[in-house]
Amino acid sequence: MANPGYGKRSAPDQRPRTGADFTHLVPRDAAIAAYIDSLRDGADISVKTLAKALPYGQCAIRTTLNRLQDAGHLRRGSECVASGENLLWVTRTFFSRTARDDAWWAAFSRGDVPKDTPRATSSRAFILLAALGRAAPALTLSQRDCVTLEPQMTEWLTRGATEAEVMHALTAGLPDRVHHAASFVAKRLQTKLPPAREPHTVLRSLECSECRAPGTPEALPGGKCRTCRGTPTHQEPTLPAQKVRAQARAVRAGLIPKSDRPKR
Repeated sequence: MANPGYGKRSAPDQRPRTGADFTHLVPRDAAIAAYIDSLRDGADISVKTLAKALPYGQCAIRTTLNRLQDAGHLRRGSECVASGENLLWVTRTFFSRTARDDAWWAAFSRGDVPKDTPRATSSRAFILLAALGRAAPALTLSQRDCVTLEPQMTEWLTRGATEAEVMHALTAGLPDRVHHAASFVAKRLQTKLPPAREPHTVLRSLECSECRAPGTPEALPGGKCRTCRGTPTHQEPTLPAQKVRAQARAVRAGLIPKSDRPKR
């Protein structure tokens, strides 16, 4: 795991994992992306740490991370977090199994998630409920049970509960015998519902993956600034041809004829 404030952060509203998640990438990039995707939030995904865990050198991994950024799976930046009465800016590396375009990342940096984000066939809440039986066989639910309990689970996730927190709340301290799994889970979802979090303003910025210069999302398409993309930062101002001719006439009009110039 990385130091507090660093490490992997998963982007919201991703599709469920499938075997075809990274097939659009070259094999090495797909392998590294799948490895990062398998890590939990907070895991150290720096180049040096990845090079120790994977059969690739630091240069190769750095190149892959840049390509994952170009493909819309990764963004680097900073985020302001509250620590008591103080505001602290920490480094973030956001990873998305689902490839996102620049417009999505721009909305995410403002604290929004576009409403037209592709949704999974099964919601995250449904998938958690369906997986409950693998963690605690006594709580195995049918598809109908999962559909019925989905709104309650969705409320937990809306309030910021993580998958680990949900699993612990539902499976810790189980009685010797559970007579009706769906009723038991429904009761725990109701009685252990966490309090709603206070809304807060998201302070988040992105930075260039090459020179680390901060900038607005609009100034960092593909995660790189204009200079690192090789795009001129500005164009030399040019005057309209009509104005150029007018200025040339004014200059000529101000010249003293050669015959009238004082002789030296």
